[in-house]
Amino acid sequence: MADEPLITVVLPAYDQQKQLKDCLDSLLAQSFRDFEILLVVDRSPQSPERLVEAYEMRDPRITVLRLDAAVGIGRSRNAGAARARGRYVLFLDSDHVVAEDAFRAMADRLAEAGEVDVLLFGHNREHGGRVWPGGAEGLLAEAGPEVFAALDHPELLGAPPLAWDRLLRRDVVPAFPDGHYEEVPAVHEAMLRAGRVAVLARECVTIRRRHTLHPTGSPGSSHFDVFEQYEQSFELLGERAGAEVARPHLFTRMIRHYLFVFDLAGCVPRAERPHFFHRAAEHYRRFVPDGYRKPEGREGIKFSLLASGAYAAFEVAKLSHIARGAVARR
Repeated sequence: MADEPLITVVLPAYDQQKQLKDCLDSLLAQSFRDFEILLVVDRSPQSPERLVEAYEMRDPRITVLRLDAAVGIGRSRNAGAARARGRYVLFLDSDHVVAEDAFRAMADRLAEAGEVDVLLFGHNREHGGRVWPGGAEGLLAEAGPEVFAALDHPELLGAPPLAWDRLLRRDVVPAFPDGHYEEVPAVHEAMLRAGRVAVLARECVTIRRRHTLHPTGSPGSSHFDVFEQYEQSFELLGERAGAEVARPHLFTRMIRHYLFVFDLAGCVPRAERPHFFHRAAEHYRRFVPDGYRKPEGREGIKFSLLASGAYAAFEVAKLSHIARGAVARR
């Protein structure tokens, strides 16, 4: 392996679903070999020390970084990134698998595009025997094959803010905050700092989870952290000259994210739903761009109900939709 490999994979070793072995096997099976793996192990009971030790001895490209406390995903990623030697950093989780030729495709695209700050690529999601495409394929296709500055395509800030569907040049890797949804401001910071962005128009990573929400935050985190994370993103937007062009796209992503978390079973406890809704409504009014055009259809109705703070009406509309769906399936 070169002194400076092309890619460093930073992989926090949380293994709730016993999928870490598959993730590591998919990495070691890569046809392209100029990479290293930084496996970050903290004191969480979800970190499988025996499995980690076995892979540490198996391949010299794997380095294990052991932390002395249970610190969560964000700090584990920061610790791994600080030790990275690669020109580019890829953040993965234990429930990801990587296509066998993915790193070769990334390397070929980088050779073609020249040095970039961010290389975006596609992903898909697998659960229960079904596969769904990722949420940014259309946006990536529209960006085209040429290298561009991030703000030349501000719509990309409307893509799901995921750390694992992009390579980041080591010099532009941001710090991840604590809490749930730590990817949000980190991904947006990296994009806003990116002077050169390229797209690899193919799916490289599969996430094997029903939803893309990461189940592990830092100690003391909660789903209400999402509000602070987007506050940081909008603060970053305000600090970047010329970035206001991205505000409508970031705003739409923020509201979609809030509604997704609010609707997803198991995220927001029933007793806390009114408070979560009203926090989201406050952010709607606080960050909505001048002249903003809501999405059309049922999604636009949800946006309008949130904007008005009409929690009771929102819940009634949701129940009515569920009831109509149940009748239609009979």
